[in-house]
Amino acid sequence: MTPTLEKIRNFIDGQFVGPTGDRFLDNIEPATGMPYSLVPDSDGRDVELAVVAAEKAFADWSKTTVAERSRIILSIAELIDRDLEKFARAESIDTGKPLALARKLDIPRASSNFRFFATAILHTENEAHVMDDVAFNYTLRQPRGVVGLISPWNLPLYLLSWKIAPALAVGNTAIAKPSELTPMTAYLLCEICQEAGLPNGVLNIVHGTGSNVGSAITAHNKVGTISFTGGTVTGRKVAEAGAPLFKKVSLELGGKNPNIIFADADLDAAIAGSVGSSFANQGQICLCGSRIFVERPVYADFVARFVEKTAQLKLGDPLETGSDQGAIVSQTQLDKVKFYVNLAQKEGGTIASGGKAPPAPNERCKDGYFFPPTVITNLPVGCRVNREEIFGPVVTITPFDTEDEVIAYANDSEYGLASSVWTQNLTRAHRVAERVHTGTVWVNCWLVRDLRVPFGGMKQSGVGREGGNEALHFFTEPKNICIAK
Repeated sequence: MTPTLEKIRNFIDGQFVGPTGDRFLDNIEPATGMPYSLVPDSDGRDVELAVVAAEKAFADWSKTTVAERSRIILSIAELIDRDLEKFARAESIDTGKPLALARKLDIPRASSNFRFFATAILHTENEAHVMDDVAFNYTLRQPRGVVGLISPWNLPLYLLSWKIAPALAVGNTAIAKPSELTPMTAYLLCEICQEAGLPNGVLNIVHGTGSNVGSAITAHNKVGTISFTGGTVTGRKVAEAGAPLFKKVSLELGGKNPNIIFADADLDAAIAGSVGSSFANQGQICLCGSRIFVERPVYADFVARFVEKTAQLKLGDPLETGSDQGAIVSQTQLDKVKFYVNLAQKEGGTIASGGKAPPAPNERCKDGYFFPPTVITNLPVGCRVNREEIFGPVVTITPFDTEDEVIAYANDSEYGLASSVWTQNLTRAHRVAERVHTGTVWVNCWLVRDLRVPFGGMKQSGVGREGGNEALHFFTEPKNICIAK
């Protein structure tokens, strides 16, 4: 007898409700390739219900005191901490990432997001400008109203909370759409919000596809603000939909991030850091360093030691202790990874490690979407594999001879999200960091995140910044008031 699958439901006006059309999609566990729950296949009708609820709730929530909003949002953070294991297991099952990674990174960062913005609003300041004996100006920052929040599948709760927390903290109400591939922690978050006492309609979550739900949110004339994280192609569509309606749009998009290793770097640290930046979360982080450039005197040694370190990563069942690498999120994404590995060989590349589908980690995972960490050398800098985002456990390593040469290599990309520079020469570190065209440059580290700093990309990696005051400003409307003396 086939077991009945749990049905995830939308969260609209403080209630869990099924999709208007009563249609559902299979929610696949990547490690097994089998459906384990059902996610609503919602449409514009469900979005409309959410907009009505959010618009109604805005009248009161926007006037709620800062202290009260802070208290409720802090309560959400505390409840996530309380249920860390429940959330981490759900995230691991939904995404295929190792349970240990979800415990260490995803869920703690989600609670930190709520905690950071809940306290940040207690310390904001209004600007004042005195015009000698003429007038006195002061600036208010007021919530914008109903905002649309669209987040991806790779870090589901981490990135969804990164949007929800500042949007609600400054007094907006929201309609959020998590990825239909990874909906479970968003569903669990709604239960937390109810328990924390978040008023009905302040946060509404509508599940479904981008074409049915995402497009309805971005096109709705009462959703004047859109924060989107995802692929560049979809981001372009979001921008096109928002432009005629003069929406305020923030886009955090793809990356093809360079990782630059100079000969004077601490190679032990550079290799360990580069393995992490290449293969964390199966390479499915927009900040992963997928192009490694190594100064020629240490190139051969770096490649040999990098390959050796990569081989030590254990690919296994995400729910088992000791698994460093889990499953790719979907069959479609797995096929994409395989396509680029095959393309790399056609473009003249050498597979130094990985490159072939591995044996199943165990019987439970025999139909799962697994692919090993893969290292490719000898590719031309300008080839497709070095220019197009793969978003998987695939990295290329290329030698360089001069600083000017590697900066040209690093900047020879349509993307500009993040980069890493490894050197013990502080003057060079400053010089190279200034010349590399990315929104974030890490020096002798990777994925060290301070929630106060601006985050976002250049070129096709996005528009706008998130984090700290940038997020608080994005989700508010500045209004100057001028009073004559």
